[in-house]
Amino acid sequence: MDSLILRVATRILAALMLMFSVFVLLRGHNDPGGGFIGGLVAATGIALSSLADGPEMVRRVLRIEPRLMAMIGVVAAVGAGLLSVFGGDVFLTGQWGYVLGVKVGSPLLFDIGVYLVVVGAVMAMLLALEEEED
Repeated sequence: MDSLILRVATRILAALMLMFSVFVLLRGHNDPGGGFIGGLVAATGIALSSLADGPEMVRRVLRIEPRLMAMIGVVAAVGAGLLSVFGGDVFLTGQWGYVLGVKVGSPLLFDIGVYLVVVGAVMAMLLALEEEED
């Protein structure tokens, strides 16, 4: 689709949607939200950008193959679960510690993994569908 209004509006909307998706991701283990919903919001913003500027531009901006992004997310989510096993607890039990003086936990790593899986999987499907049309 070649529309100047869509391209300009998409740049603003996609940026806002990506920022909101990070907000939803980070508040997810305390309030409603998390990696899944944040990933869907991010994928929607990227899909909107793909409609306006084409799948080639989206692949250039992502800088990583969407399927690889999904695989990295799976590794991060499973790694979050294994942290508790190595700590002597049951798989996916929350583990907390300090990194650079900031208290962080394995639920955040799990949410980031889910976020990457959702964004990667949705973008892989959408880009495959868009590129098949051409």
